[in-house]
This record gives sequence, C-alpha cells and structure tokens, in this order.
Amino acid sequence: MQELSKSFKEEVYVASILVSMVTGSGHVCLDLSSVAGKEASFPVRGTNTLKTIKCPELRSWVDKLLNSNVVGRPGDYKPLILDDKNRLYLYRYWKYENELVQELKKKISKRKEPYELNLAKKIIFSLFPNKDSSDSQIFSSLIALISSFCVISGGPGTGKTTVVAKILALLIALSEKKIRILLSAPTGKASVRLKQAITGIKQQLSIDKRIKDMIPSEASTIHRMLGYMPKRFKFKYNKENKLPADIVVVDEASMVDLPLMSKLISAVPEDSTFIILGDKDQLSSVEPGSVLGDICGNATGIPPLIKKIYSSLINGKADFSLPESLSIRDCIVELTKNYRFSEKSGIYQLSRAINKGDKEKVRNILESGSYADVSFRRVSSADQLRRFLKDVVLDEYTRYLKLKDPYEAIMAFESFRILCPIKWGDYGVKKINRMVEQILQQHSFINVNGPWYAYRPIMIVENDYELELFNGDVGILMPDPESNNEIRAFFVGADGEIKKFLPISLPEHETVFAMTVHKSQGSEFDRVLFIIPDTYFSIITRELIYTAVTRAKSFIEIWGKMEIIEKGVSQRTIRSSGLKDALWDI
Repeated sequence: MQELSKSFKEEVYVASILVSMVTGSGHVCLDLSSVAGKEASFPVRGTNTLKTIKCPELRSWVDKLLNSNVVGRPGDYKPLILDDKNRLYLYRYWKYENELVQELKKKISKRKEPYELNLAKKIIFSLFPNKDSSDSQIFSSLIALISSFCVISGGPGTGKTTVVAKILALLIALSEKKIRILLSAPTGKASVRLKQAITGIKQQLSIDKRIKDMIPSEASTIHRMLGYMPKRFKFKYNKENKLPADIVVVDEASMVDLPLMSKLISAVPEDSTFIILGDKDQLSSVEPGSVLGDICGNATGIPPLIKKIYSSLINGKADFSLPESLSIRDCIVELTKNYRFSEKSGIYQLSRAINKGDKEKVRNILESGSYADVSFRRVSSADQLRRFLKDVVLDEYTRYLKLKDPYEAIMAFESFRILCPIKWGDYGVKKINRMVEQILQQHSFINVNGPWYAYRPIMIVENDYELELFNGDVGILMPDPESNNEIRAFFVGADGEIKKFLPISLPEHETVFAMTVHKSQGSEFDRVLFIIPDTYFSIITRELIYTAVTRAKSFIEIWGKMEIIEKGVSQRTIRSSGLKDALWDI
C-alpha cells in the first residue's frame, strides 16, 4: 500500500495498520473517532516488539487521509474507504457491507402480494391453534406472509425451528405452485441438528400429508448450498447464477460472518423469501462482523405493523392496510416465551440476568445454591482445578467408555462437555484435554499410546466435502470388529447412520473432551462444565458467558472466580461496522 501512495504520510501508515488490526479482531472497520488523539500500539514488522504512538486528532487525520491517493470515499476503488461517519474500511470489507446492505434493502422494501385473507387466516390458526397474542411465534408467520425477508431471533428453547417449520407449511399451503426450499446452517453439525429438528417437527404438525412431504428433510452447510469450489475459492451460486430456490432458510445466523452473508444473500433470487434464525445475544462470528446483531439492531418484541395485521386476522377484517414498502423493523420478531425452561429454572434466570448485565443477580443465582440446575464452585488456582476435575471426569466421561456400540458411545459422550473461553494456558482447552486424558489413563480407562488411541473423542476443524465431514463434527476413535478390531473413526451421519473412516484419512481434527465456547456454538449438551481462567481476558464477555450457559439443556456448573464472572458480564462485545446504521437509517 505504501508503494501506491506518492506522498505516504505517517497518518496513512498508522491508519492502515490499525484498520488491519481491528479487522483481524472481528471489526468490519476502524472508527477513527474512537482512537483519534489517543495512544495506540501495534507490532513492529519483523520483530516481537510493540510500537506505541499517539494517533492524530480527528479533523487533521481525516484531511490527510483524504488527501492520500490510497484512501477513497464510498464508491471509489481505493485500498481504503473512509465514510462520512469517519469509519475506515479495507476496500473488500466496505464492498461486502455495501453489497449486503443493498441486497437486504431490496428484500425489505419489496413486500409480497397479499394472500387471500380467509384462506391465510384458516391456515395460520390451524398451525397456531391457541391464538395466544403473548406467544410471538404466530407473529413470525405473519412477517413471512408479507415480507421477502424474515428474521426470527430468540434464545434456546424459544421454538425458532418449530416456527420456521410452520412458516414453511403456511407458504407451501398458500402457493399455487411447487415451492423449492433450501435449509442451511454455518457448520455441518448445525445443519445436521436443523435437519433432525425439522424432520421431527413436521411429523407433529396437523397438516395435509402433501404439505408435510414438501417440507424438506435435508439441510446443508451454507458453503455446500452455495456450491463452494475449493480449487477456485468461489461459489457456484452467486450474483449472476442464483440459487434454485423460492425459500432459503439459514439457522444459527449469529455464526455467519459479513463476507459469507454478503455472498449468500447475493445468491438468493430477488423474488425468493429469505429467512434467518438465530440468537442475537450469542457470540458473533469468528471472522469480521456481527451481522445478526446489526440486523436486529435495538428491535425487541413484535413490530407494530405485524400486531396490526394480527388484529385484522382476529377481527376478521379484510383490509391489511399495508404500506407500499416495509422497513427493517417490520421484518424482525424476537421470541421470548421459553418452552424448554420454566421461569423458575436456574438456567433461564441466569441467562436472563447475564443478558441484562445484572452482576448482582448473577452472583445471587450462582452463590445461593437455590437452583437444582445451576452450580458454582470457586476455583482459584490450576492445582485446585486439577483436583476438582478428577471427580467430574470419572463421573461424566467414563459412561461412554463402557459402551461398545459406536452410536451409543457417541450419544453418551455428547451428553456432557467441558467448555473454556480460551485455547491455551492452564485453563485452556489444550491443557484441560491433556488433564482429562491423564486422569482417565491413570484409572486405566484409556491408553494414550499415540494420536489414534481407542476412545479418543475428536472434533473435525476443517471441512472435507469428499468425506462429508465438516467443521464441528464430533466422532470417537474405537476398535472396529469388522476390521479385526483396528481403530476406526466413527461419526453419526446426517441420516442418523454410523459412518467410519481410517484415522489417517481424516481432515484436520483435535481432541474434544474440552472445547472453546466459540466452537460450541450450534451445539447443545445435557450437562455443561464451564471453566473460567483465574485471570481476566478480554474475550470473557457477556456474550461468551451467555453462550456457554445456554449450551446446557439440563445442568450448568461454572468454575472460576466470581469477580472475573462479574467483570465479564459487564463487558459487551462491540464490533465496529456501518451495517446497523445503514439498515436502520441512523
């Protein structure tokens, strides 16, 4: 970049370094106003040292950047783009964001032609028979009735997958033609869970068999749906070659980063319905962007327009009184009623308190011992951690070790997991996985005689489309009676059937007695042990703690120091981008 600028000033150099750094940390852009006039540190190229400088004052910094031939305004083709709110982007991320904004605005503004009211009413109330206006699920179906873009946000147990199955049934029933539907999720594991959930839910719906049969039973990763071509680093389906679909559904949308969401929506046909599901309060994607959170903005509850339509349905009025175009607020519903946890549940109360940033309530819940599904243990040192871990490991992980059937062993293993915020250090995934192995070996449950020892649980961390193994898939290495008891890697496929592989043929993988909270997204376990380091790290935020707690379906145990938990609950993950402002016209 320095070679592109004939008068490359230090102000431009510092800005380019900082925008590269923040992009690597998950931000889409650098907010110059947040660093102008302040000290900033960055690594010196070719060394292990940090250089600290004082950033220029905002006005002079902006002037000098715009006078450089490497910085342009939105719409220019320059390495760096500076918008009118002093947000500085690497060009490709400005392009991704701009394309996503334009595609979303087209979807939002294009309302559907009204359906025949009486028929729509009959189908909706057959799918949602209780007509409970406090149940926001029914409102989600009304959004899909009028808009080509529908966002359903809610925590675990709020029925996101149930409502999308009902939406699909509604749109199929109202259509005069056969509808092509694609179901997808960011990871292989999440797509399998989506497939299993939709398959189970549609069988429970009181609808015509023809409609049930048209609700798909297959789901794929977003990459597979778009036809990723690894040798060309491109997708088969794109802006010029649209997906063959009338409805595209994306689950676990909080995990989708800005570049992927931009490419995805560009491939969705203009007249198709685009439905995204997710929990806006979870951790954002590993790569840059907080797309679901930015789309949802400050929206809570039910859009006023959707309430009005509901009232029309209840009162039998034929006039929907729809505006000529819709707004982003009209397209988002937040599900709040929980079908998994009662309001007296500790997990429910704890997750709500974390979300609200209520440190005092979080402390009270954890220290009171009043909830059967929540437990807290103060752990102040690595030595304490090792001592405490022994009993948990011998209680939880020896269950699957006693099973000979691969499917049963995998199901038993998947009922419990240790989660950690970090990968390295005394409280990191790597160290805790070794601790678990040592404990089990000392008690003769396993024999760690190499990387492919019997009963080693593994998680795939790299997609392999030929083997149909995907990032997040969990399997177990076990003796295979059909191969003279040689070790094979067993996984449960998308169809629920066991598939096995030679260990040497596997894509990149790692031991998974413990995993990071980031890697646990899209998964749920009956019981979770969440281990927090004895030192605060910036990664320990409200969103991370909330995500860890909501991985548990029946029991969560947290180990760590209360003061670190409280500090984490107070810290929100804020990622700089212009997406929210552009969609909400802020």
